[in-house]
Amino acid sequence: MPFTFLKRACIATLAVLATAAHAADEKLLAAARAAQPAVIDSLRDMVLIESGSQDAAGLKRMADYVEGRLRALGARTERLPADAGPGEMVKGVFTGSGKRDFMLIAHMDTVYAKGILASDPFRQDGNRLYGPGIADDKGGIAVILHTLALLRDAGWKDYASLTVLFNHDEEVGSAGSGETLAKLGEAQDVVLSYEPIAAKAVAKDEGVLLMAAGTATMRMAVKGRAAHAGAAPEQGRNALIELSYQLLQTQDIAKDIAGAQLNWTTAQAGEVRNQIPEKAEAGADVRLLAPDAADKLLAALRAKVASSRRVPDTETTVSMVIGRPPYVAGDKGLALARKAQAIYAELDGRPLLLHPRSGGGTDAGFAGRSGKPAVLESLGLAGWGYHAKDEYIEIDSIVPRLYLSARLLVELARE
Repeated sequence: MPFTFLKRACIATLAVLATAAHAADEKLLAAARAAQPAVIDSLRDMVLIESGSQDAAGLKRMADYVEGRLRALGARTERLPADAGPGEMVKGVFTGSGKRDFMLIAHMDTVYAKGILASDPFRQDGNRLYGPGIADDKGGIAVILHTLALLRDAGWKDYASLTVLFNHDEEVGSAGSGETLAKLGEAQDVVLSYEPIAAKAVAKDEGVLLMAAGTATMRMAVKGRAAHAGAAPEQGRNALIELSYQLLQTQDIAKDIAGAQLNWTTAQAGEVRNQIPEKAEAGADVRLLAPDAADKLLAALRAKVASSRRVPDTETTVSMVIGRPPYVAGDKGLALARKAQAIYAELDGRPLLLHPRSGGGTDAGFAGRSGKPAVLESLGLAGWGYHAKDEYIEIDSIVPRLYLSARLLVELARE
């Protein structure tokens, strides 16, 4: 899932490097430049495979494509069954001669419905390549595949294991892959996640992300009493009216809870026009940036609902289902980000922004849930228009992002 930043969040935190930038690895940089046309070809291939989260056939085609690419690079591959939903995960493992364990993750699914290419085709306009899912997250997959190719061609095998996991359901919460991500993440020293980062047209400079919200779903249900809406409405207890009242009195409740955000987004009540509705229900999107925010939010909601009601003899209940955990880089992830800044500075002093947080969710939260690995997010391509018409990546981000990805692995393996 991409990251939507507040208007000026992208200006955040350029940490000052304590030492002068090292010279670039010219051989690796030249290889990254030479790889750009092939990266564009890979992006075209993947965009032309429609792979919405519910499109089982499209997801299978994407899985076949990436598994074939991983095998060609020398990985041992397997398909991992999902805990829920259509599709499978693709796992590739490389065995090397080093001491550290690495994992690279990205997702194959997009938010787009089948047939989207008819109205939103793959195309180029100047420095932009357009196509459904091209940034989120087929650009991330492309960076991983071509990073591996660069390192293979350089003869680099300085790792104990290097695991790649492409999952199929990130855009719908990773219910079928989250536990696999968490289990594999716990076995790693470092996890790099390849979601896109905001385009320079939006954020001025490319960057990486230090924090992303966890997600949850809040449910509010009202039980009233049915009655004839025309002949005896007074005998009913209107669940819809009570739900509306409770939604209004709780709409801003998260503002007083640090690290919590709540927005009521769905509602349903009644089945026929001429009956006072007996039941009504609403759902909310919840974002969580603090470990105790979920419990505090749920407690506050329940207390507020219990404090007053509009319709007598109605009963309102509130429940919450936790989804994706928050991603917090922490000290270990921040150390990765600082290394990434130093590597970017090798490219003629190019700055790398450290975005402090996003309200969007990320599988990096699952991968780092144990607290064991160092985790860094947003190593994919720079782009914008995620989840909308005219999604694009910036072509001139390809070379620096490839260079960053490859150099970062080489540097981390030396530790």
